[in-house]
Amino acid sequence: MNDPRYPIGKFEFPPEVTPQLRARFLDDIEHTPARLREAVKGLSQEQINQPYREGGWTVRQVVHHLADSHLNAYVRFKLGITENNPAIKTYDEALWAELSDAKEADIQVSLSLLEALHQRLTQFLRQLKEDEFSRTINHPDFGVVPLEKYLAMYAWHGRHHVAHITALRQSRGW
Repeated sequence: MNDPRYPIGKFEFPPEVTPQLRARFLDDIEHTPARLREAVKGLSQEQINQPYREGGWTVRQVVHHLADSHLNAYVRFKLGITENNPAIKTYDEALWAELSDAKEADIQVSLSLLEALHQRLTQFLRQLKEDEFSRTINHPDFGVVPLEKYLAMYAWHGRHHVAHITALRQSRGW
């Protein structure tokens, strides 16, 4: 049986990031907001407040988590370009998901935020030179990570959470 926590599988850093794979990751990041908006389209407030799995976050929390997480990613990518192997600060995403804005705010706020953020993020990432993707960040959980592999993680991250919502919709017949 598939693990509902990982509807597209667990993330694994690719051993190598080719220019073709990088282009796919960039496309995934660019399209994440539209895919998320489509995934939540037409859902009622009751449906938005349903967890995607037993013990999991609600659809609302997932949407707000994507905005929170990708805001952090944007800053981390910029630090990786402007500083030499910067140490990255983590945050407790589970605690952030329990804050009132994540549990109560209208999802349209985070959908709009994610759209604007991804326009900036995509523009920034697409203008990087190939050698700049080999610059690194120092992540407390993953160690020294080249930006090209960090790019892979955020491409997966968007697909991962959109799949939480689409799998819930499919299982409930929404």
